[in-house]
Parts: sequence; C-alpha cells; structure tokens
Amino acid sequence: MLIVDDEEPVRSALGRFLKQRGYDVRTAGTGEEALEMLLQDDADGVLLDVRLPGISGIDLVPQVLEVAPRAAIVMLTAVADGTTAALCLQRGAMEYLTKPFELAELDRALARAITRRRAQPRTEAGGAAPERLVVASLSVLVNAFEGKYSYSRGHSTRVADYAAMIAAELGLPDSEVEAVRTAGRLHDVGMIGIRDEVANKQGPLTDEEFAHIKDHVIIGSQILAPIDGLREVMGYVRSHHERWDGRGYPDGTAGEAIPLGGRILAAVEIYDALTTSRPYQEKMPPAHAVARMRDLIGSSIEARVYDALAAVVERRRVLVFLDDADD
Repeated sequence: MLIVDDEEPVRSALGRFLKQRGYDVRTAGTGEEALEMLLQDDADGVLLDVRLPGISGIDLVPQVLEVAPRAAIVMLTAVADGTTAALCLQRGAMEYLTKPFELAELDRALARAITRRRAQPRTEAGGAAPERLVVASLSVLVNAFEGKYSYSRGHSTRVADYAAMIAAELGLPDSEVEAVRTAGRLHDVGMIGIRDEVANKQGPLTDEEFAHIKDHVIIGSQILAPIDGLREVMGYVRSHHERWDGRGYPDGTAGEAIPLGGRILAAVEIYDALTTSRPYQEKMPPAHAVARMRDLIGSSIEARVYDALAAVVERRRVLVFLDDADD
C-alpha cells in the first residue's frame, strides 16, 4: 500500500493503522515521489491526497494508473467538492473519502477498492473509468452515506426501482427507463457534501441548515456534470426536488419545464418518505401513502405521474398477496 500525502503526521498515522491491518506500507510526500516509487515497485492500493504540492491528486490518478494499472486508488480529501469527486472517479479512482473519516471506514473502502480492481477486466484497467464503472463507484458512495442512518438504508435502491417502474408505466422507451433508474440510484450522491450533524439532525432544521441540505442537488449535479454519458441523468438529479407549482428547488422550475425524470423522482421521494419509518414519523401502508399523496397533485406532483405511481403500487400490492397465497 502506497500512502501519498504531503502531511507527515497523516502519513505516519495511516501507515501505523495499515501495518496493523497486515499491509506492507510505503509513503510519499509528493506526486513525483510516488511515481518514482511505483516505477520501482508496483502497489495493490494507493491512498492519494487530493491536494498535493506540484502534481495535484486529481492529475496524478491517470499517471499512477499508467505505471501501475492494477492499483486500486482511494482518494482522500478535506473538501467535499462534487466536481473533484467526479473527476477523480472518472479518471480511474475507485473510492473517495472525505476527511475526517473513521479508520474502520478507510479499511472497508480499501477492501472494496482492491476487490473491484481485481475483478475488473485488464482491458479496462488504467485510464479513464468507463461510464458503468463511474456509476458503480458513485453508487458505493451513496450506499456508504445511507449506511450511516438506519432510516435511509436502501432508500436509493427503492427510489430507483419505483422510478423505473413508473417510467415504464408512462410508456417511456427502454433507454429513458434506464436513465431514470440510474438517476434514482444516484439522486442523493450530493449528500456526501452535507455535514453529518445536519444530515443526521432529528429535530427541526434552522434556515441555514435547510439551505445547506438543499445544496445536495447542486453538489450532485456537479459530480455528474463531467461525465458525458450521464447528462440526461444529471438533469433528473438536479430537478428531483422541484415542484409542479414551481415552489421547489434549486431553480424554481414549474410544470412540464421540469424534466420528466425529475418529476418521477420527486413523486417517488415523497412515497418512500411516507412508507419508511423515520425518526419523526411511523411508516404508512402503501395504500394510505398513495391516498395521502392525492392531495399533492397540482402542487408538489404531476397528475399523470401520480396515476402511474398509484398503478405501480397497486400492482405490487397484488403481487404481494399472490406471494402470500403461494406460501
């Protein structure tokens, strides 16, 4: 394991921990020094600080993979910047951790990165990561965030599944259904830039805290913006908190000016919030949640998206009854 960080105390602390975990550890204080060491001896993993003197960590990613194409790169940074995260992952990094982080979290991230790099076909190692690998990497970030809070575990998976079913119910072509599904998986990726004490607050948010929470759609769109194949998905992610009446955020877009994928995600977000136990409420049965959401037609959600959601929920309810009968 190669640790690349310009702060000696950080290199020393991480080195001690990784040696205890059984890794053979080397350290470098600059990008240039890291490349020289990799030319002499390959590495299974590289812990790479984003801000380095000389070559930045962002620019170092493809250079590391050029000389050590099988290395699993985990980025370390003190700044939760969406554009930086996207660039690093697009260029081939496997994980992205924001300081301060728990050592156990680092251990898990390293294990995931090394496992995924070893499973990656050799023709894909090195250079820019293919779009599907970027999506997979970003999904890992979303899952890591959701895993911190019991009420949010599995949220993005549920949103992705329901959003795709609604898109299909509306008769969208397969390519658009998959774009909506991907947007559902990644719609909260911007939450990695939200402070833990705000994201995990169980009481009412202050105006400043709510404004900070609303930043997650901007951060999410910044993360996705550099990835050419996800432009449509980016629009859905940015608009998933817009409202049909124009009173949503971040742009205050109204009606059909909101991308259809964003309208779908907005409805599913509300449905999932109502049907999932939260610190401030008990979950509703699906039929009750759908009935409650009828009052939101024309304000928060569009009528035809609501109708598609109601049809999907009813169909799933019937399937559950059939499954119970078989048992």
